[in-house]
Amino acid sequence: MKKILPVIALIAFVGIILGIWYVKGYNKVIALNENVKNAWSQVDTQLKRRYDLIPNLVETVKGYASHEKEIFENLAEARKGYFSAGTIEDKARSATQIEGFLSRLLMFRETYPELKANESFLKMQDTLEGSENRISVERKRYNDAVRELNTYIKSFYGRFFAARTGVAEARYFEVADAEKEVPKVKF
Repeated sequence: MKKILPVIALIAFVGIILGIWYVKGYNKVIALNENVKNAWSQVDTQLKRRYDLIPNLVETVKGYASHEKEIFENLAEARKGYFSAGTIEDKARSATQIEGFLSRLLMFRETYPELKANESFLKMQDTLEGSENRISVERKRYNDAVRELNTYIKSFYGRFFAARTGVAEARYFEVADAEKEVPKVKF
């Protein structure tokens, strides 16, 4: 009995250590996944804020550039595409499309000097620029959360816990190559 008691104590100790390790690893992958979801919801909130501003901006510019119908239609379609998108990847793709259209829309101020003087346009432009800055910050935070999750999932132990929880690698919110080009505005 004296020889079995230390063996039982050792097995119990190892079992407790393994149990703590398992719970800690499991909880870590869940927490990292929730951080990614939270970061995306912050990006989504800022994108929605941007898209709520677009109709007002478009209406202001329309008065000065009513013949530029194509960009207004493209912007409206891209905005609809964002709200109908089901996945993060689809929403990110729509967001990058809208960024290109918005930059073209904001370039109208160079072509229409009277638009530069319009106070409501200037206020909306400032608000939109503030939104773009917020989106940029939230996109970085989202990508940081994705990097942290993906790094953990790719680690030896992280892969084990990710498989147990069903958590997969998250995708970064990247700008499409076509959207990295400077937009060309033709009049």
